Parts: sequence; C-alpha cells; structure tokens
Amino acid sequence: MNNVNSLQVGQLVRILKGKDAGEAAVVIAVVDSRFVYIADGDKRKFDVPKKKNILHLELIPVISNEIVSSLEETGRVTNGKLRYAVLKYGGSAGQSAEEKGD
Repeated sequence: MNNVNSLQVGQLVRILKGKDAGEAAVVIAVVDSRFVYIADGDKRKFDVPKKKNILHLELIPVISNEIVSSLEETGRVTNGKLRYAVLKYGGSAGQSAEEKGD
C-alpha cells in the first residue's frame, strides 16, 4: 500500500489489467484513493482519459515534470507531451522485451 500513497499526477504507470495490459501511460488526475485517470497521448487522448483502478496499475517511480508543470499552468497537457513522456520511458520497448521471454 505504500506505492498507492505515493501516486501523483504526472507519474508513469504500466497497465497490468485490461485490453491495454503491458502498455505505459501517465496519470493525469487522481480521483480518490482507488481510481485515477490515465492517458498516453496515442490510443488514449487527454480529452478522453481512461478511469483505472490503481490495483490494476504498476507504479513506475518516474514523474514527468513537464506534464506536471503544464497541468499546473493551463490545466491541460498536449497529447504530444504525453506521447513523449511515455516514449522517453520506453513504453513499447519494455513490452517487446517481455514478449521475447528468457
């Protein structure tokens, strides 16, 4: 439960459950102690985020300062910035490494 308390806007997460399992995304809003809104800027745009149970997410100890500052200044973030943050983390590279196995 310690990871749940450290959940913040701008934090990168890996989706564990659902059709997007294995992909990375960014927390764009915290609803309450159980749910957050996530977006990746590609399949899941900022305007249509996915409400996700935090038990279905793996928290990654990386927080995108660019996304946090953009949300604080304007209340919005561009989909390009979301894609960049996910790509910088290596969202698809980690998945292909897992698929290869040993």
